Amino acid sequence: MGKGVCGTSASTEKTLRIADVHQFPGHIACDAASRSEIVIPLMKDGNLLGVLDIDSPITDRFDEMDQQGLEKFAEILSNHL
Repeated sequence: MGKGVCGTSASTEKTLRIADVHQFPGHIACDAASRSEIVIPLMKDGNLLGVLDIDSPITDRFDEMDQQGLEKFAEILSNHL
């Protein structure tokens, strides 16, 4: 918790949309091809269940519309967990 993009999103319970993961302090690379990332916390009844983590080999791949759609998906998913 609190380390890397996923851990930071989990500890803050906020979506993180990172345009260039190499500029994120403490980024933990799980795929050498990853250039950008979006992480959405999965919350249910005020409890953190996990995170939805999506990487892309394209820098600045995710925009506001992606974030809104993925946050809605995460909400639906969380309700079924």
